[in-house]
Amino acid sequence: MGYEYKVVQIREGLVGGKMSAGKLESVLNEWAAQGWQLKAVTAVEVKGRIGPGGTEGVLVTFERSRG
Repeated sequence: MGYEYKVVQIREGLVGGKMSAGKLESVLNEWAAQGWQLKAVTAVEVKGRIGPGGTEGVLVTFERSRG
């Protein structure tokens, strides 16, 4: 028996310079309902598809037991 991992990228337009806590909470609850446990949250700059700029975002890593 081992573990499996899921990494979810979350990015959102900045409102007042901060990412929406509600969006992050929603993602956490969505994956928790499927048996995933939060392992780590890492802040990143996510490159946009158009233009040289980036937006702030997070990578959320989840873990769950196999089997």
